[in-house]
Amino acid sequence: MPSAAPTKPASRLGAKIRQLRRQENLSQVQLAERLAISPSYLNLIEANKRPLTAPLLIRLAQTFHLDLKALAPDDEARVSEELMEAFGDPLFEPLDLPASEVRDLAQNNPSLARAVSQLYGAYRAARQGLDALSATFSDGQAFDPDRTRVPAEAVGDFLQRAGNHFPDLEAAAERLWAEAKLDQDWILPGLVRAFEAKGIAVKVHRAAERPGQLRRFDAERRELSLSELLPAKSRAFQLAHQWALLWESELLDRLASDPHLGTPGTRALARIALANHFAGSVLMPYGPFLKAARAERYDVELLGRRFQSSFEQVCHRLTTLRRPGAEGVPFHFLRIDIAGNISKSFSASGIHIARYSGCCPRWNVHAAFLTPGIVRTQVSEMPDGRKYFCIARTLQKDTGGYRGQHAMQAVGLGCEMAFAKELVYADAVRLDQPPVPVGVTCRLCDRTDCEQRAFPPLQQPFKVDENLRHSSFYARL
Repeated sequence: MPSAAPTKPASRLGAKIRQLRRQENLSQVQLAERLAISPSYLNLIEANKRPLTAPLLIRLAQTFHLDLKALAPDDEARVSEELMEAFGDPLFEPLDLPASEVRDLAQNNPSLARAVSQLYGAYRAARQGLDALSATFSDGQAFDPDRTRVPAEAVGDFLQRAGNHFPDLEAAAERLWAEAKLDQDWILPGLVRAFEAKGIAVKVHRAAERPGQLRRFDAERRELSLSELLPAKSRAFQLAHQWALLWESELLDRLASDPHLGTPGTRALARIALANHFAGSVLMPYGPFLKAARAERYDVELLGRRFQSSFEQVCHRLTTLRRPGAEGVPFHFLRIDIAGNISKSFSASGIHIARYSGCCPRWNVHAAFLTPGIVRTQVSEMPDGRKYFCIARTLQKDTGGYRGQHAMQAVGLGCEMAFAKELVYADAVRLDQPPVPVGVTCRLCDRTDCEQRAFPPLQQPFKVDENLRHSSFYARL
């Protein structure tokens, strides 16, 4: 049976209704007439002083020709959390901004809140560029402004807005399956034959021949070369990725034409992300993969063996199962390195993942580095009281050979506690155990009894008692 989303509390939708009304150039009187309510009652709704009933929601959807998902609270909550994180910067510490005022800004003026968030993002990029430029003067290396994470952040926002689900890419992957008559158990040979049918030879090159190159397509010679360093499952993924670049290029361009992807570099990065999505859809076709995920209770390692995909690829694919009427468990996902830098993240579970700084050190994704290759579980609770069940495991990325680099990363996958029993990893865990108190970042977490706190909380004034010393300078046990 499809997973049913747990009931969520009602959200304040007044600002969204006001925004929709203004977009249609309607006065409160005109909209009130269409909704069969009084202008004064509409005014109270827009001010979040009256609830929005189910019949009114339906009339609103009919009036504005909306999918009710357009009124979902997730985007508002995400903007609010991003704004909280931005104002958590020490830059704003002298202003002593109350957290309640920050959240009111996001709820009552969402467009202005997004603008402030984007402005802060631009400030961060400029500051990173300045840091890089400063390094240029000290070590003499060329300055590359594209080293900033702004394109990656923009692409991450793009994927988040789409719910990490692209029906057209899923359909394109299904067309390839039908056209190439792929076999799940022998997908690599099937993809090779599909390329050969298009007049493109698939070769394997030695690592020394093309150092650092894992995939290279030569259009003139009509040859696709894959490195011997790639295992079979990675070769299949790279073949599917290249297929998207060659024969689904118009679709990638259309999807990457999102106005929020403003620069050519950002759109190019989005095309790569979309091609990766297509490749995952080919290796793990939606219907069979969802059926297997439910049957095997989201056993990532087993699914990886069955669908010839890596642990990370399976985790990422699980976050894309958002097809209406055929949805999987709504997961959040993140990937970090050993320094705590977040290189990839997505959240369908409702949890907020830090955007401008590292995530909470209490998350089990950090502890995964202590037990490489072993899946760790965690029952956690966020400051807002929501509980999550999470798994985490390290990834070993080798470039091959004794002299090759052996980078280690860790991935975390989690869901709300309401879905925990659907996961095989929960069988050996007492779900009623006291949860680990975690947060987003130190600046956004109001738990003052945390010995791992690195910064004072934004919500509380910072006070120093020179005659009192705790185990942590910012903790108040």
